[in-house]
Parts: sequence; structure tokens; C-alpha cells
Amino acid sequence: MICPHNNHRHVVPCLHCHPHSSIRMVQHLIERCLLLHMNQQQCAKALARYASIRPCITITVWRQLEKENRDFFRAYVHAVSSYRPFMGRNIQRKPSFEMKKQYWKH
Repeated sequence: MICPHNNHRHVVPCLHCHPHSSIRMVQHLIERCLLLHMNQQQCAKALARYASIRPCITITVWRQLEKENRDFFRAYVHAVSSYRPFMGRNIQRKPSFEMKKQYWKH
């Protein structure tokens, strides 16, 4: 997709040209991160690395989702924080996005 805003080729929707579809895509990717029990920082890092989405955009969309779904995020933070101690101390959880890179580019 060629962006008329700056004549660059984009794999994902351009935030300047297609703000609604771009935000919806980020929201969808955040939801996928939630399924992997990631916190906001882990999600922002993963989307930056695997989907080339700037962390400030991810965090902005995450915060808006928190505002709209306070009860869900309160329960989510509690569940994720109580889930972490059961993981071994030597085990570091890394997102398994390597195999799913193709999905993120659609």
C-alpha cells in the first residue's frame, strides 16, 4: 500500500491516511497480546518489534481501552499479577510471535 501522505510503502494501514483502520488494527493486536498475558510494556515492545507500531501509539490505544473497559482491565491486571508467581523464577516468558509474523502483516 503506497501512502499518499508521504509516498512511503506501508504494510499496515497508515495512521495519517487511515486512522480508523489503523487504530482498529492496533486494538486487535493488543487483544492478541492480552491473550498471551502481556502487560502494557510487554505489549508495546512486541508490537514495536513485530508489527513496527510505535510504542506511543500502542500505549495510547491501550489507555483508551482501559478507560472503556475499567472492570475488565482491573480483573486482567489482578489475574496476570497472580499468575506470574506460579511461573518458575528461571523461566522468562517471551512472546511466540516468530511463527505469526505473517498474520501481523495482513
